[in-house]
This record gives sequence, structure tokens and C-alpha cells, in this order.
Amino acid sequence: MIKVENLSDQNWFTITDVDRLTTPALVVYSERVKHNIAVLTAMIDDVNRLRPHIKTHKCREAVALCMAAGIKKFKCSTIAEADMLGECSAPDVLLAYQPVGPNAERFAGLIEAYPQTQFSCLIDNEGTVRMLSGIAVKNNIQITVYIDINVGMNRTGILPDQNAFQLYMLCADLPGIKIIGMHVYDGHIHESDLTLRTQQCNAAYATIEELSDQLRAQGIELIIIAGGTPTFPVHAARPKIECSPGTFIYWDYGYQQAFKEQGFLPAALILGRVISLPDDGLICVDIGHKAVAAENGLNKRIYFLNAPALTPVAHSEEHMVLNAGIGHHHRVGDVLYGLPQHICPSVALHDDAVVVENHHTSEQWQTVARSRKVNY
Repeated sequence: MIKVENLSDQNWFTITDVDRLTTPALVVYSERVKHNIAVLTAMIDDVNRLRPHIKTHKCREAVALCMAAGIKKFKCSTIAEADMLGECSAPDVLLAYQPVGPNAERFAGLIEAYPQTQFSCLIDNEGTVRMLSGIAVKNNIQITVYIDINVGMNRTGILPDQNAFQLYMLCADLPGIKIIGMHVYDGHIHESDLTLRTQQCNAAYATIEELSDQLRAQGIELIIIAGGTPTFPVHAARPKIECSPGTFIYWDYGYQQAFKEQGFLPAALILGRVISLPDDGLICVDIGHKAVAAENGLNKRIYFLNAPALTPVAHSEEHMVLNAGIGHHHRVGDVLYGLPQHICPSVALHDDAVVVENHHTSEQWQTVARSRKVNY
């Protein structure tokens, strides 16, 4: 495992040349990223069972670090993310999304553009898979698919019942389509108590076992891709199941508080500066909606490591107003190191991340796949 020198350092996040950075800024601590990848690979019996989601980092450099650790399979949610993975020569890429409209043709274009990468996608209905079959035949390609199964999140997918069985058998008969398994995302399960989380995860997965047994009785061997970061420890204990955590690589305040049994470290922060002192006890910083994800409540957006007592009272596009208390010590220009509640959408707000090594800035990692289009 990567040795992180500042594991016990309460000021691990401080940057000695912070005066060089414009704010708001996304900063990534590369040694902590490597540590998190090492923790991930140590939590499973076979690295070939890992298929991490790249939605958290969206950058080539993080993909390269994963591949250097022996990870060869990846998961993504947009054509741009899949395109970037093709650029990285990732061997196996699942687009964990059902391509419809022009995105179906774009997906076919990726298959032709990056022959070194095995692309696959999700389907959950007959109309979509027939459409993909037509595109595959027209372009003389094969489109590999997984059936997206709904085990309780009620966002996408088909219920694991007889309709799913029939859809699987239909896919096996359609020209240009190669069906190889099922995708089971249980993102609705985020109980902080691991025992309760495990019970909920196992209850949801029991329906998958029934369906997979039914398919195997027909002589079908299938791959099952299950879970995200919260249920990763549960699915990692199942033999042969592929696991696809994503947030692990950067971690965030929300997961740090909720899933204490996992040994990942915060590895990405949003830096801001105090820009105004509008009233007694109030400060304003330059971390607005455009710098940190604002989908959670006002008190669950960002936690300041070097000023934990600050509480937000207002948040707009370019500003965050915080209650610092009467007689506070903050001054205009002070730097604040913010740990986002939810890192994934926060990263997507930034064109690049400044890399920090040994408290000093080094290179930049471009957030390539925050765009809707890379090449195709």
C-alpha cells in the first residue's frame, strides 16, 4: 500500500505555495489518491473483479493510476467519459447508461474508433435493444449489452422477474447484439450501520440470485456487475461478482461520515478565499454554486477543514456567506480548505484540478470528461 506520510498530520491539506492559486480551485492530493486505489485493491480477492466508476474524477491521470494498479475494467455514465476511456486504451468499458437517440449512434462510433477497447452498454427494454441491433447490423459491428436490473432504486432498469428473463432471451437471439450479463446498482442503500446496510443489500440481491439461477438453468453463463461504494464491502465478499465503486478515489465528507468502516482518505478539496466581511459575525467566500455541488441542503455542501466552526447562511452562484461568530479572526484574503459533502458533482464544475504533492503544487489534471463531448 502507498505510504501516506501525512496520515496523522492534522494539517495534511495545507499548501505551502497556496498564494499561487486562484480561487475557487479544485485541488487533488495525488499520494492520497494512490492510497485509496491501494485500499480498494486490498479489499477484494481478485483485482479483475473491480470495475470502478470514473464519474468522480473524469480525468486521464486517475485512469492511468488505476490501470497501473492492475485495474483493467471501468464503468462510466456518459459518452464523453467512455470516449476518454477509449483514449486511455482502457481494455474494458461499460457505459452504465442506456444510449438512446443520437447517443446510440455515438456509442457505435466509439466501438469503431477504439478497437482495442471492449465497449458495452445497458438496456432495459425491447425497443432499445432492437434499435441497437439495427445500428449494429447497419455498421457491421457487435454491440455488447448488460440488462439493467432495478433492485429498488427506481431510477432505471427492469424488475428482476419473468419480463427480465424474456428480455435476456430476446437479446440472445438478436443480430449484432451480444448479451453477457446484468447490471445491478443499489444506490438507494446507504445505511451508515454496516450490519443494516449488509442486510438491505443481501435482501435486494436475493432477487438477482433467483433470476441468475433461472438463466443458468438454460445453460447461460453471465457476468453480474453490482453496487457502488456504499455496498462495495458487501458485494466484494460475493464470489465472482464485479464491483464498481467510484467515490472511493477522492472520498468526501458525506461518505467519510457515513461509511467509517472503509479506509479511504479525503483526496480532493475545494479551495476558496474570504472576499468580504459583510456584517458582524459574517464572512463571504468565493465558493458559489459554480464551485461546489449545491444539491444538498445548505448545511450539507462543504466542510472547512481549517475552520470547522463556520456555518453557511446563504449560497448563490459565486458567493457563500458563512456565520463566523462575533469577534471572529477571519480577514479578507484568508484561504479556506473545503471538503465537499458530495465530491462527484463538485469535480464536474471544474475544468482542471491542481495536484498537490508534499504540501506543494505540481501539475494539473484536466477534468476532460466534464464535457458532453470529447471526440464523438
